[in-house]
Amino acid sequence: MLDLVAGVLAWAASPLVLWRPVGGALVISALALVSPAATPAASFGALQTARERRFPVALAVCGAGLAAHAIQGAWRFKGGISYGWWLALVAIGYGALLGWGAWARARQALIRSLRDRAHRAEAEQGRRVAEARMLERRRIAWEMHDVLAHRLSLLATFAGAMEYRPDSSPEQMARAAGVVRAGVHEALGELREVITLLRDDEPGFETRPQPVLADVPRLIEESTAAGAEVRLHDEVRDPEALPAAAARTAYRVVQEGLTNARKHATGRPVSVTMTGEPGTRLEIDVRNPLPPEGALPSVPGTGTGLVGLTERVRLAGGELDHRRADGGFRLHAWIPWPS
Repeated sequence: MLDLVAGVLAWAASPLVLWRPVGGALVISALALVSPAATPAASFGALQTARERRFPVALAVCGAGLAAHAIQGAWRFKGGISYGWWLALVAIGYGALLGWGAWARARQALIRSLRDRAHRAEAEQGRRVAEARMLERRRIAWEMHDVLAHRLSLLATFAGAMEYRPDSSPEQMARAAGVVRAGVHEALGELREVITLLRDDEPGFETRPQPVLADVPRLIEESTAAGAEVRLHDEVRDPEALPAAAARTAYRVVQEGLTNARKHATGRPVSVTMTGEPGTRLEIDVRNPLPPEGALPSVPGTGTGLVGLTERVRLAGGELDHRRADGGFRLHAWIPWPS
């Protein structure tokens, strides 16, 4: 009768182990003190405590359960094997429960740790994607400024000439209108190229070769055709050996220098000097006299061109400097040129 009551009470107290592992296991161990019918429930309590609590706490609970069974066996031992061997088997059982619970607890901790790392890695990946998108947007903005500012400033120069010289001959007006029309087509083509620069999945579209150092003379010819006086001093040795990224950056420096001169110092002569060779560095120097006091720029600007150009040159490993000196404006940049 005692075993039946103790067994019923032990299993009735088992749900308590799920919410209060230590307290529930100790209550069931107390029942195991008087009856072996509580042993299964006591084993469950020891295992649950080992899974949910730290090892010292679980060790103490298992020790209490072992002590309860030792007392129970001392006054209710039925024989079969010696008391010592029986107690050793009970100790081995509690040791196995303690090890099993500790392993399960460590596994749960590892899974939580890996899940947290996965969440952090996902958040870090999202941050990197956002930064990459921002860098690409900045890159597109630079390309649009570099390409369109130069082209539109040329168009503004020709349009201004047509406005202020209405007495020109029809042939001259037709020639200027043709230049404007061709410039608009060039600007639209370059704008489309910039927008689709990063869209590799667009079928049937091939981008034109990006401008390099060898294209600078053509850039000078465009400015000269627009009426500007530009002198080029090219002292670069073996320009084909310059890496493509550095050559493109050098082209943009010259382009920005000519664009600024056309905007802020219309009609003033511009001097472009390029020097360098493999194993040293490429230096670019663009100079033009300052406009008269109170003169307004022919084309309004945003003021961000030189900021973006400075960042572009810095990413290429070089430096860019721009300042007023000796009655003129100087744009100077250097870019490393590996051997």
